Amino acid sequence: MYAYIKGIVDDAGADRAIVEAGGVGYELFCSTMTLKTLIVGREAKLWTHLHLAEGVQALYGFADTEERDMFRKLLNVSRIGPKVALSVLSAMTPSDVRAAIVTDNPAAFDRVVGMGRKTAQRVILELGESIRQESQSIAPAKAAEVKPSLPTLQSEAVAALTSLGYDGLTASRAVAKIKEANSVEELITMALRSMAKR
Repeated sequence: MYAYIKGIVDDAGADRAIVEAGGVGYELFCSTMTLKTLIVGREAKLWTHLHLAEGVQALYGFADTEERDMFRKLLNVSRIGPKVALSVLSAMTPSDVRAAIVTDNPAAFDRVVGMGRKTAQRVILELGESIRQESQSIAPAKAAEVKPSLPTLQSEAVAALTSLGYDGLTASRAVAKIKEANSVEELITMALRSMAKR
Protein backbone atom coordinates (compact mmCIF):
# COMPACT_ATOMS: atom_id res chain seq x y z
CA MET A 1 0.00 0.00 0.00
CA TYR A 2 2.76 2.48 0.95
CA ALA A 3 6.25 2.02 -0.52
CA TYR A 4 7.85 4.78 1.52
CA ILE A 5 7.04 7.95 3.44
CA LYS A 6 9.16 11.06 3.00
CA GLY A 7 8.72 13.98 5.36
CA ILE A 8 9.93 15.84 8.43
CA VAL A 9 10.71 13.81 11.54
CA ASP A 10 8.40 15.27 14.18
CA ASP A 11 9.37 12.93 17.02
CA ALA A 12 11.57 9.87 17.62
CA GLY A 13 11.10 7.63 20.66
CA ALA A 14 12.47 4.34 21.90
CA ASP A 15 10.72 2.19 19.29
CA ARG A 16 8.86 4.55 16.95
CA ALA A 17 9.02 7.80 15.05
CA ILE A 18 6.44 10.27 13.81
CA VAL A 19 7.04 11.59 10.30
CA GLU A 20 4.89 14.42 8.97
CA ALA A 21 4.21 14.16 5.24
CA GLY A 22 1.54 16.15 3.41
CA GLY A 23 0.10 17.49 6.66
CA VAL A 24 -0.36 13.97 8.12
CA GLY A 25 1.71 12.62 11.01
CA TYR A 26 2.55 8.95 10.38
CA GLU A 27 3.51 6.83 13.38
CA LEU A 28 6.08 4.26 12.29
CA PHE A 29 7.54 1.51 14.46
CA CYS A 30 11.30 1.37 13.79
CA SER A 31 14.35 -0.65 14.72
CA THR A 32 17.04 0.93 16.88
CA MET A 33 19.30 0.97 13.81
CA THR A 34 16.78 3.05 11.82
CA LEU A 35 16.02 5.39 14.74
CA LYS A 36 19.74 6.23 14.95
CA THR A 37 19.56 7.64 11.41
CA LEU A 38 16.70 10.04 12.19
CA ILE A 39 17.08 13.62 13.37
CA VAL A 40 14.03 15.48 14.72
CA GLY A 41 13.24 18.47 12.52
CA ARG A 42 15.03 17.03 9.48
CA GLU A 43 13.58 15.34 6.44
CA ALA A 44 13.74 11.54 6.25
CA LYS A 45 12.65 8.87 3.82
CA LEU A 46 11.48 5.64 5.45
CA TRP A 47 10.63 2.50 3.50
CA THR A 48 7.45 1.04 4.93
CA HIS A 49 5.63 -2.16 5.70
CA LEU A 50 1.95 -2.11 6.64
CA HIS A 51 1.12 -4.97 8.99
CA LEU A 52 -2.47 -6.09 9.46
CA ALA A 53 -3.32 -8.66 12.12
CA GLU A 54 -6.54 -9.35 14.02
CA GLY A 55 -8.06 -5.98 13.15
CA VAL A 56 -4.96 -4.03 14.20
CA GLN A 57 -2.94 -1.98 11.70
CA ALA A 58 0.64 -0.92 12.30
CA LEU A 59 3.07 0.86 10.03
CA TYR A 60 6.77 -0.06 10.22
CA GLY A 61 9.55 2.17 8.88
CA PHE A 62 13.06 1.27 7.72
CA ALA A 63 16.10 3.29 6.72
CA ASP A 64 16.62 1.17 3.59
CA THR A 65 15.00 -1.56 1.54
CA GLU A 66 17.51 -4.17 2.72
CA GLU A 67 16.29 -3.83 6.31
CA ARG A 68 12.63 -3.85 5.22
CA ASP A 69 13.17 -6.97 3.11
CA MET A 70 14.84 -8.81 6.00
CA PHE A 71 11.94 -7.78 8.26
CA ARG A 72 9.52 -9.34 5.78
CA LYS A 73 11.60 -12.53 5.59
CA LEU A 74 11.56 -12.81 9.39
CA LEU A 75 7.77 -12.40 9.42
CA ASN A 76 7.54 -15.50 7.20
CA VAL A 77 9.11 -17.61 9.97
CA SER A 78 6.45 -19.45 11.96
CA ARG A 79 5.60 -17.85 15.31
CA ILE A 80 7.63 -14.70 14.63
CA GLY A 81 5.63 -11.50 14.72
CA PRO A 82 6.61 -7.92 13.95
CA LYS A 83 7.77 -7.22 17.52
CA VAL A 84 10.37 -10.01 17.49
CA ALA A 85 11.36 -9.26 13.87
CA LEU A 86 11.98 -5.62 14.83
CA SER A 87 13.89 -6.75 17.91
CA VAL A 88 16.18 -8.84 15.67
CA LEU A 89 16.87 -5.83 13.46
CA SER A 90 17.51 -3.64 16.50
CA ALA A 91 20.33 -5.98 17.58
CA MET A 92 21.64 -7.13 14.19
CA THR A 93 22.08 -5.70 10.71
CA PRO A 94 20.52 -7.62 7.80
CA SER A 95 24.01 -8.83 6.84
CA ASP A 96 24.53 -10.09 10.43
CA VAL A 97 21.29 -12.06 10.16
CA ARG A 98 22.42 -13.54 6.84
CA ALA A 99 25.84 -14.46 8.29
CA ALA A 100 24.20 -16.18 11.28
CA ILE A 101 21.93 -18.18 8.96
CA VAL A 102 24.66 -19.13 6.46
CA THR A 103 27.02 -20.23 9.27
CA ASP A 104 24.18 -22.06 11.09
CA ASN A 105 24.86 -20.10 14.28
CA PRO A 106 21.87 -19.65 16.63
CA ALA A 107 24.20 -18.11 19.26
CA ALA A 108 24.44 -14.99 17.05
CA PHE A 109 20.85 -14.19 18.06
CA ASP A 110 21.62 -14.24 21.81
CA ARG A 111 21.61 -10.42 21.94
CA VAL A 112 18.06 -10.26 20.57
CA VAL A 113 15.55 -9.31 23.28
CA GLY A 114 12.58 -11.68 23.34
CA MET A 115 14.21 -14.41 21.25
CA GLY A 116 15.29 -17.74 22.71
CA ARG A 117 17.62 -20.33 21.22
CA LYS A 118 14.75 -22.45 19.84
CA THR A 119 13.31 -19.48 17.95
CA ALA A 120 16.79 -18.66 16.59
CA GLN A 121 17.13 -22.25 15.36
CA ARG A 122 13.72 -21.99 13.69
CA VAL A 123 14.84 -18.80 11.87
CA ILE A 124 17.95 -20.61 10.60
CA LEU A 125 15.98 -23.68 9.56
CA GLU A 126 13.14 -21.85 7.80
CA LEU A 127 15.21 -19.13 6.09
CA GLY A 128 18.40 -21.14 5.47
CA GLU A 129 17.76 -22.32 1.94
CA SER A 130 16.41 -19.01 0.59
CA ILE A 131 19.20 -16.95 2.21
CA ARG A 132 21.90 -19.29 0.85
CA GLN A 133 20.39 -19.13 -2.66
CA GLU A 134 20.14 -15.34 -2.39
CA SER A 135 23.79 -15.08 -1.29
CA GLN A 136 24.89 -17.19 -4.24
CA SER A 137 22.88 -15.14 -6.74
CA ILE A 138 24.36 -11.89 -5.38
CA ALA A 139 27.90 -13.09 -6.04
CA PRO A 140 27.71 -15.91 -8.62
CA ALA A 141 31.41 -15.79 -9.47
CA LYS A 142 32.44 -16.08 -5.85
CA ALA A 143 29.77 -18.70 -5.17
CA ALA A 144 31.24 -20.87 -7.92
CA GLU A 145 34.59 -20.80 -6.17
CA VAL A 146 33.13 -21.83 -2.80
CA LYS A 147 33.37 -25.53 -2.08
CA PRO A 148 30.10 -27.32 -1.27
CA SER A 149 31.40 -28.24 2.19
CA LEU A 150 32.05 -24.61 3.20
CA PRO A 151 28.72 -24.13 5.08
CA THR A 152 29.55 -27.19 7.19
CA LEU A 153 33.07 -25.89 7.83
CA GLN A 154 31.67 -22.48 8.77
CA SER A 155 29.19 -23.99 11.20
CA GLU A 156 31.91 -26.02 12.92
CA ALA A 157 34.27 -23.02 13.03
CA VAL A 158 31.61 -20.80 14.65
CA ALA A 159 30.88 -23.51 17.23
CA ALA A 160 34.60 -23.75 18.03
CA LEU A 161 34.98 -19.97 18.35
CA THR A 162 31.97 -19.66 20.66
CA SER A 163 33.38 -22.46 22.83
CA LEU A 164 36.57 -20.38 23.07
CA GLY A 165 34.54 -17.53 24.53
CA TYR A 166 33.79 -15.34 21.49
CA ASP A 167 30.19 -14.16 21.27
CA GLY A 168 28.10 -15.73 18.54
CA LEU A 169 27.58 -12.58 16.48
CA THR A 170 31.29 -11.70 16.36
CA ALA A 171 32.16 -15.29 15.42
CA SER A 172 29.53 -15.38 12.65
CA ARG A 173 30.72 -12.09 11.16
CA ALA A 174 34.37 -13.20 11.10
CA VAL A 175 33.65 -16.65 9.65
CA ALA A 176 31.14 -15.41 7.03
CA LYS A 177 33.79 -13.11 5.52
CA ILE A 178 35.97 -16.10 4.61
CA LYS A 179 34.96 -17.51 1.23
CA GLU A 180 37.43 -20.39 0.91
CA ALA A 181 39.10 -22.79 3.34
CA ASN A 182 40.27 -26.40 3.17
CA SER A 183 39.60 -27.30 6.80
CA VAL A 184 37.89 -26.12 9.98
CA GLU A 185 41.30 -25.38 11.50
CA GLU A 186 42.25 -23.14 8.56
CA LEU A 187 38.90 -21.36 8.79
CA ILE A 188 39.29 -20.78 12.55
CA THR A 189 42.84 -19.46 12.06
CA MET A 190 41.72 -17.01 9.37
CA ALA A 191 38.74 -15.89 11.47
CA LEU A 192 41.00 -15.31 14.52
CA ARG A 193 43.39 -13.24 12.37
CA SER A 194 40.45 -11.21 11.07
CA MET A 195 39.20 -10.51 14.61
CA ALA A 196 42.72 -9.62 15.84
CA LYS A 197 43.02 -6.89 13.18
CA ARG A 198 40.10 -4.92 14.69
